Amino acid sequence: MRKGILSLMAIGLLSVGTVAACGNDSSSGGGSGSSTGPAKKAKVGVILPDSKSSARWETADRKYLEAAFKAAGVEYDIQNAQNDKNAFQTIADQMITNGVNVLMIVNLDSGTGKAVLSKAAQAGVATIDYDRLTLGGSAKYYVSFDNVAVGTLQGEGLSKCLTDLKATKPLIAELNGSQTDNNATLFKQGYDGVLKPKYDSGDYVKGPDQWVPEWDNAKAGTIFEQMLTGNPNIKGVLAANDGLGNAAITVLKAQKLNGKVPVTGQDATVQGLQNILAGDQCMTVYKAVKQEANAAADLAISLAKGETKSLSQTVKDTEGNRAGAMQYLPK
Repeated sequence: MRKGILSLMAIGLLSVGTVAACGNDSSSGGGSGSSTGPAKKAKVGVILPDSKSSARWETADRKYLEAAFKAAGVEYDIQNAQNDKNAFQTIADQMITNGVNVLMIVNLDSGTGKAVLSKAAQAGVATIDYDRLTLGGSAKYYVSFDNVAVGTLQGEGLSKCLTDLKATKPLIAELNGSQTDNNATLFKQGYDGVLKPKYDSGDYVKGPDQWVPEWDNAKAGTIFEQMLTGNPNIKGVLAANDGLGNAAITVLKAQKLNGKVPVTGQDATVQGLQNILAGDQCMTVYKAVKQEANAAADLAISLAKGETKSLSQTVKDTEGNRAGAMQYLPK
């Protein structure tokens, strides 16, 4: 595979919005200024999910959020749960006890996230879902990328790589993210929207299609090794992010197939870009994390100061039967 083939694609839509539960909304917390109160010192708590599934959480999100809070002179506490659900809840409890009036989370799964958001709401703390929507949760605000569009870019990227390689009826393996992460579902919706018509027409052959628990890269390597053993003629890999892509590439290297089988990614991590330069990964999706972090920080700072944020467009949480507003911002 020649180097640089569709190496980088950018996602240009960022969504910032409110999510309101149907029915009585009095316990949802935040957004009106009444729950935070002007007399209470502005303090924001942020819980990041881990540092293994993607390097971005520590190398990008933490850095940009810290910079925004410092610039605004707002007290903050940013902690990483390191993929530990118990730690996630303990951190949230500590933050609430220590007086945060805004809590922003990247959930590990909707169940844990829902419990944390509910406890925060009961304490009168405004809540924000950052990057991942907590299905059935109570956060009034949601800041994220257009994740279906991210998946669409991945599907289009793989398709272009296969076209450039003049692949004939290639068998495609799909390494999806964690099934407990709503983003992984949205990414899959996007790339399956590109790939399914090609499966249906016979242009591509649908191969193994599996979720990777907790976005675990080691598990992804084991899963893909089993995929390749059972389907040695795999000709394309739709990997849901750079970490999963690298896991597949490691297996392909062992079989001397790296560079011969296009592999996708997402997040434009250092590792992903290095794999692209080496010719082992055919594309990644660059997401402007700084823009996402700045938008979330701006929202959190406003809420911490008791200000109301009103947004316009609609986003739905079908599991929680919620519908609210979402605003799309240009790149």
